[in-house]
Amino acid sequence: MTTVRLKRLIAKKEVDQMLNELLNAIDTPISIQDVTGKWLVGEEIENPDNQYPVQLNNEVIGWVIGDQKAVSIASFLSYLAQQELGKKELAKETLEKYKEINLLYQVSEKIAANLKLNEVAKLIIEEAHTILEANSCSVMILDEETKELSIISHLEHKTPKLLLKLGEGIAGSVALTGKAEIINDVLSDPRYAPGPNPVSSLMCAPIKIKNRILGVINISNKEPVQYTAADLKLLNALASQAAVAIENALLHKNKLREERIKSNLERYLSSQVVEAVLDLEGNSCLIPVKRNVSILFSDIRNFTTKCEELAPETIVGYLNEYFTHMVEVIFNHQGTVNKFVGDMILALFGAPYKMIDAETKAISTAIDMQRRLQMIPVYWIKENFKTGIGISSGKVVVGNIGSPRHMDYTAIGDEVNIASRLQSIAKGGQILVSRSVYEATKESFEFKEFGLVNVKGKKNPVEVFEVVY
Repeated sequence: MTTVRLKRLIAKKEVDQMLNELLNAIDTPISIQDVTGKWLVGEEIENPDNQYPVQLNNEVIGWVIGDQKAVSIASFLSYLAQQELGKKELAKETLEKYKEINLLYQVSEKIAANLKLNEVAKLIIEEAHTILEANSCSVMILDEETKELSIISHLEHKTPKLLLKLGEGIAGSVALTGKAEIINDVLSDPRYAPGPNPVSSLMCAPIKIKNRILGVINISNKEPVQYTAADLKLLNALASQAAVAIENALLHKNKLREERIKSNLERYLSSQVVEAVLDLEGNSCLIPVKRNVSILFSDIRNFTTKCEELAPETIVGYLNEYFTHMVEVIFNHQGTVNKFVGDMILALFGAPYKMIDAETKAISTAIDMQRRLQMIPVYWIKENFKTGIGISSGKVVVGNIGSPRHMDYTAIGDEVNIASRLQSIAKGGQILVSRSVYEATKESFEFKEFGLVNVKGKKNPVEVFEVVY
């Protein structure tokens, strides 16, 4: 609380001059004392009959002793005290405003370019500890899924583990209401949840963007401290500045996480499926639906026999080299690598997104796969890996199929079985297609009749064509 001492007030040069002029004008013995009775101005009067108080906001800060004329001196000094108090409060408010602006400038300068969440939180704590009386500071982040607050940075080197549900404890309550609080007697607050360090006085402010709570800042002291509204105002200013930096850091962290997920997914899925998985509004394309799709099966002939010639790790190395080239070809034609089964590849054209020329892209892919196989810079692969490819097209069910705990994006239907059967009878270097594929692409590629093939589960044999390339 801002106060004015009478001794300091009358010691001011301009006040001393005016007071002497008044005392000379009234020409009567006057004595001025502070609130403790210590003589300050004038002649000390023994056994005074009249004492008139010098007041400031109804509080006595001194006395003027003398006859009736002393009333005007007491009133004059009370007026000057009130004016002095106004000046002090204005100066204090200006200083606090300066501190707040300076704080925001310093904090924004330090954390603006920092996108690491823990480092941002650490800088906030250091700044809070510098400007506010505290021996413990922490930043807690709210997990939007679990609705739990956890400490991500603490003034101490070792961050204590503490989890609070939204609404639990003082920090949880502040996060729930979104309103900062001062608790100068923490132990008497029924919401207090004891943490790793003793706490006597505490301030807690929400870290929020508009109405979205990101977390809280805790400032506390193990000794009793009278935190003020001005202190809380500074903490709120710090929390406001921290919110922007923390949101940027969280967005950056999520972006990096998404990029890592995408990078890992793209090792197994085509970019179309990856985008569909990551697109929150595009997950509908993974729901099982019936769609016209071209299905391509590719398999290495006599692979088991070839495996017996080499060590397992050598075969795995060759397979990885082979798959790297084949997947690149499939992806170049906007195909989706559905799965690997041993040395077999299953690719889809027209799923998860529709493709008007799926049959054409499937045949182009098959031709490029056969040609790329002869360009792989590993002599043993070129000499020993001969692939047979089967392609069919038609309506099949495509989408996420499986259990709630594990799902595969795949295709199910007669055309899948036909493509698998065509692949199984294709010789090394051959590309066999069903009539549906032939009819859709006969103007674009050269074919020759292969004959009729029986397929398990179908009464009538399937008419098959071989691609000439």
